[in-house]
Amino acid sequence: MRNPESRPSGDRIGHLLRMVAWSVVLLALGCSPMRPEDFEGSGPLFLPEAFFAGRTQGHGFFQDRFGGIRREFRVDIEGRIEGDTLTLEEEFFYLDGERERRTWTIARLAPGRYEGRASDLVGVATGRAVGRAANWRYTFALPIAGTRWSFVVDDWMLLQDEATLLNRSTFSKFGITVGQAVIVFRKQPAEPGRASIGAVGARVALAR
Repeated sequence: MRNPESRPSGDRIGHLLRMVAWSVVLLALGCSPMRPEDFEGSGPLFLPEAFFAGRTQGHGFFQDRFGGIRREFRVDIEGRIEGDTLTLEEEFFYLDGERERRTWTIARLAPGRYEGRASDLVGVATGRAVGRAANWRYTFALPIAGTRWSFVVDDWMLLQDEATLLNRSTFSKFGITVGQAVIVFRKQPAEPGRASIGAVGARVALAR
């Protein structure tokens, strides 16, 4: 798939400029260490189980440690909630034509504390959400040149409004940063004639 989306030229340019601007903000944040506590009292409040319930779409790229953009992609996500568990079905569409699927299972352990699992994780992901931000830490196994390499990931999510989420993931090996992934997520409207079970589940979960 060479072009994941078909949009007028002006829209594509505007979309690219917004992505670049948001990316600069995210990369600038990497100049100093952040803690979830730094976002105490900030808003709008970010709750992963509420934002990712239903349909979400993201656009992003992978950047190497020297600043070069290696891959660009679109990701479509379907989220559903059962009790305190959020399941995310992800499908990635890369500009080089490759497709990839991944399923995340995220459990809410307590208010603001989460645990996530996926097939290409080593162990589990631990997450904390405070104010408008969430920070995830996990070890990710990627296939490279016929073998699997493990990288430690420091993953930050910053909610901009009820429909827009910025995501920056920093990958490191032996304590050395080897690259980053930058994604802009947007919530999508429910499909016509289809009830948003995920959104209903999110409201039930948040009321508990």
